[in-house]
Amino acid sequence: MSWQARIEQALADRRNSDSFRTRQINDRGNGRFLTSGGRQHLNFSGNDYLGLSQHPEIIRAWQTGAEKYGVGSGGSGHVTGFSTAHHLLEQELADWLGYPRALLFISGFAANQAVITALAQKQDRILADKLSHASLLEAAMFSPAQLRRFIHNDAQSLSGLLRLSVEGLQLVVTEGVFSMDGDRAPLKEIESATREAKGWLMVDDAHGVGVLGDQGRGSCDQQRVKPDLLVITFGKAFGVSGAAVLCSENTADYLLQFARHLIYSTAMPPAQATALSAALNVVRKGDEMRSRLRENIARFREGAARLPLALIDSQTAIQPLIVGENARTLELAAGMRERGFWLTAIRPPTVPNGSARLRVTLTASHTSRDIDTLLEALYDETGG
Repeated sequence: MSWQARIEQALADRRNSDSFRTRQINDRGNGRFLTSGGRQHLNFSGNDYLGLSQHPEIIRAWQTGAEKYGVGSGGSGHVTGFSTAHHLLEQELADWLGYPRALLFISGFAANQAVITALAQKQDRILADKLSHASLLEAAMFSPAQLRRFIHNDAQSLSGLLRLSVEGLQLVVTEGVFSMDGDRAPLKEIESATREAKGWLMVDDAHGVGVLGDQGRGSCDQQRVKPDLLVITFGKAFGVSGAAVLCSENTADYLLQFARHLIYSTAMPPAQATALSAALNVVRKGDEMRSRLRENIARFREGAARLPLALIDSQTAIQPLIVGENARTLELAAGMRERGFWLTAIRPPTVPNGSARLRVTLTASHTSRDIDTLLEALYDETGG
């Protein structure tokens, strides 16, 4: 088989299973509204949980940063790319989350890959929740360490694997809030099992930080857990992009020496770091926004319970409606789009076979009327 034949076969397989992915052009807006093809839609697909992507203070901060530093960092943080704006943001994040150090990364995917590939060695074992994000599982699979996956959100399953003999060290990996189901990890039980086995705990809290916990400090703060490695991202509740790893002094110094994503990638623009400092300030004071988001979640769940679709038990902004068949999920997403609602059809391999879904995401920017009209349209489209 030639390279071209292999590619054509893989694409044909995706199309035949209604799993083929396409991108839609977004003309304007990532908050409450999204405009595509000249038509405005109510946006129920983004991860802008607090509506900060359109926040005037954060926009002005980015503009001020661009005027001061320019539009790019000019290099890796090990060369010329580490600015005062980056340094201040790292200090602010560390102080806010109660860690000695914070290190900035260009994305959450890069942060997860960097940490796991820098730490894991051949004799080690990585134990990851079965539904962990692709960035975590891929890094673990490609590392020299052994990967074992424990049953989703099952600390007893984890404990059993931790008791197995291992020559090296053990790293436990989970998310705080899972991106496809919206459920929360039992972090207290996972931390207890990890500590008993003298392992390290790594939590990716991309979908929890900014939304849960005191001042939006996230899932770990809410459950009173202190992982050895905490990964947060800025493309969700912070409304911007990028990520950070929170850790000890020695771990930060180690990553600065051995994490290739830090050493060989151009650092985020200083203007972005300036905007993120402004976003952090808004997040810390955002109790009213978090309260409004909780109200929106409750309102949606009350109405969605009457739909002829399975509603996963999620109390977060991620509210998946399970359809099952890929073709039907695509049909529903297209129908909702015609009605002026932007919903995304999530299909295998992103989610398990037979669990294709409409992944509804709610934000603090949505109004009660937005949610009610969404539910009415879903009821009509599903024949409820």
